[in-house]
Amino acid sequence: MPEFESRDPSQPTFWSERFEQEFMPWDLGNVPQQLRQFVAQSAKPRSTLIPGCGTGYEVACLAEAGWEVTGIDFSAAAVEAARKKLGLRGDHVKQADFFTFTPEHGIDLIYERAFLCALPPRMRPAVAARWAELLPPGALLAGFFFFGDPLKGPPFGIVREDLEALLLPHFVCVADEPVPDSLPVFAGKERWQIWQRLSG
Repeated sequence: MPEFESRDPSQPTFWSERFEQEFMPWDLGNVPQQLRQFVAQSAKPRSTLIPGCGTGYEVACLAEAGWEVTGIDFSAAAVEAARKKLGLRGDHVKQADFFTFTPEHGIDLIYERAFLCALPPRMRPAVAARWAELLPPGALLAGFFFFGDPLKGPPFGIVREDLEALLLPHFVCVADEPVPDSLPVFAGKERWQIWQRLSG
């Protein structure tokens, strides 16, 4: 087990240390099955933002499918790892803070993968508010939500009622499925969900 100096997951240095020492138990190493299905079944490409994109496997998947996609991460080491992994597609990844980043173009999908659960629970209302701010009516928030103990982490789990309290003022859940290919750290505790942005 590597030793780390940073203990605050709300800070970029926490994540940079882990990327630099290649300690990434949240990294699937490929693209989740349900995202591949979602992309294949979509009627049209979606302009997508991926907060906390890490090494960028999903960025590559969407770009290869012809989708306009931007991955962001506030960790310089994560961005470096993603760009190295993505090669010519590395320009799809930017170093940025999700709470202040403004996409160059309008987006109609935010992909969630171990971003909400990576941050301390106190930050959840701000994350949900930013999701709602960035997505226009009819747009989608889709991805993987980790249900479990909110006090031990990261990853910090969330109870279903708390997630619904965050999202239902602005979103409606249109899909909710178990995940067949979870990593051990998430196994049995995550769901693939799609939330649609409401009007107003």
